[in-house]
Amino acid sequence: MTKRVEASHILVKSEEEAKKIKSEIESGTIDFPHAAGKYSMCPSGGDGGVLGFFGRGMMVQEFEEAAFNAEVNKITDPVKTQFGWHLILVTNKED
Repeated sequence: MTKRVEASHILVKSEEEAKKIKSEIESGTIDFPHAAGKYSMCPSGGDGGVLGFFGRGMMVQEFEEAAFNAEVNKITDPVKTQFGWHLILVTNKED
């Protein structure tokens, strides 16, 4: 069972905006760190969206579930939390 994940994210106000950003990243128009710096409402955007490692119980439930279930190096579909809409990129998992 995965104990910790290392992830980055982009936080925006709408699902539509999150989908648009995801398509820009997947098409190669912009990379994830630059998209985080350009679009994310989270202070982590200035660091390319990097959140570092976190364990279970450290993030809001919807975010945690998506991060722990995500494939490494594949951007999630938009995830809704009380803060807005997130795109999550898990870069590492530790068992």
